[in-house]
Amino acid sequence: MKTASLTKALTYSDSKPKIDVLMETEMSKEIRIAFKKGHIMKEHKTPFPIVVEVFKGSIDFGVNGVKHHLPEGNLIALEGDVPHDLKANKDSIVRLSLSKKDNVNRVQNIRTS
Repeated sequence: MKTASLTKALTYSDSKPKIDVLMETEMSKEIRIAFKKGHIMKEHKTPFPIVVEVFKGSIDFGVNGVKHHLPEGNLIALEGDVPHDLKANKDSIVRLSLSKKDNVNRVQNIRTS
């Protein structure tokens, strides 16, 4: 059994989204992304499917150039190789579920502004 918290030991960065690995399971890597209002993760792709949950706050999630407003409590799933971007409309906590085969460094190296 493994446990993790989306809210404990939460810190934000003033300059870019803060990315923390919460846990790895046999199937996935669970990541917390803490956004301050206005933080952006520029368009990028992943080679594997992902699931994104807006645990707290609100984000605009762009898919192939189309913006989807995702308020608190919403989830979105994408197949691999789909261009997407994120922008926080307010301070937000986002949970990202990655394939076990994916690399966390890839997420940490996404361009921000």
